[in-house]
Amino acid sequence: MQNILCFIGLIMLSACGSSEGQISDKSKEIAKANFQKKYPNEKNAKWEEDDAGNYEAKFNEDGETYRVDFDKNGNWVETENTIKYKNLPEAVKEAIKRDYDKDDIVEVERVESAKKGLFYDVEFKENGKKHDVEYNASGAIIGRE
Repeated sequence: MQNILCFIGLIMLSACGSSEGQISDKSKEIAKANFQKKYPNEKNAKWEEDDAGNYEAKFNEDGETYRVDFDKNGNWVETENTIKYKNLPEAVKEAIKRDYDKDDIVEVERVESAKKGLFYDVEFKENGKKHDVEYNASGAIIGRE
């Protein structure tokens, strides 16, 4: 009897844990409604759940790809789009020249964040390792990953 109760308990725990990272249908609808408020002209977004458990919309505008993340409650988290180095603010370019080799840049993204506001995420590859540096428009470093 005790073995059966342990077995039932394990099944219940695994069932609860498997739904932890999933987004509810209600949250998906809230995310889609919030997306439409933020991007009313966008009708062709592709939706998926990302590795962090966020609900994500991807779309193209003016030849650039955008990724918009919403949390598990459907609230907007951030919008990212890949940009070219030449489109960075001059202050950010100067900061990069001062601290890094431009040739080590792997990717540059413009990010609008609910928590951090507008910033630029620059990914570098140095000594075989990738790392990100976040700059505000004035060229100040506001984060590193």
